[in-house]
Amino acid sequence: MMIFTLAGRELRSLFLSPLAWAILAVVQLILGFMFLSQLDTFLQWQAQIALLENAPGTTEIIVAPLLGNAAIVLLLVVPLLTMRLISEERRNQTLPLLFSAPISMSEIVIGKYLGILSFMLIMVVLIALMPLSLLLGGELDIGMLAAGLLGLALMLASFSAIGLYISSLTRHPTVAAVITFGALLLLWIINWASNSDPNGVLAYLSMLHHLQPLLRGVVNSADIAYFLLFIFSFLVLAIRRLDADRLQP
Repeated sequence: MMIFTLAGRELRSLFLSPLAWAILAVVQLILGFMFLSQLDTFLQWQAQIALLENAPGTTEIIVAPLLGNAAIVLLLVVPLLTMRLISEERRNQTLPLLFSAPISMSEIVIGKYLGILSFMLIMVVLIALMPLSLLLGGELDIGMLAAGLLGLALMLASFSAIGLYISSLTRHPTVAAVITFGALLLLWIINWASNSDPNGVLAYLSMLHHLQPLLRGVVNSADIAYFLLFIFSFLVLAIRRLDADRLQP
């Protein structure tokens, strides 16, 4: 199918770019340092923690903060990966070639989205290797770890969807990156404005509000639905944007 051909082309182009490799290396370096720091703190306080009733384990103390930090770090770098998805096609004037090909706008958008999403999932797998290494010398709450990784994957999928849409609005990748970062940061910190009304509209719109339960191991259908609806909405907006471009004389 053309969707998977486009997705493979997008993924290959990412790995041919030094930026993608640099991002992979930097993200792993930063999160590796955070992981080792959290592990060192846990080992220092392990004796005191063991005396507590219902003492938290390694998953709560090490893994959950690691995944939360990963979400923040990736919020900073995902715009750099999504900025060129469509804006570069527009800048290089290759977008009309895609429009003239026997492929629909939906296939173009979904193909590019699956390509960038594959790269994001590779990063999630690399991040997951850090907590899984703890199994060599201890125990993990696998259910809580799986929920946290699911939350991180859904978060990255949402980042990618909004980045793809914003990339379709401009011919300048740098502009797309800045706008994407601003939009993601707003959706992240909007949770602070909802402290007075935890069940209000602002709380529901906040990504952090829906990620935190998953990091605690609580899988709620409302949180999953939020991310899926978010992804679907921005993919549809991107398709409509390309349709409008195609119909222009």
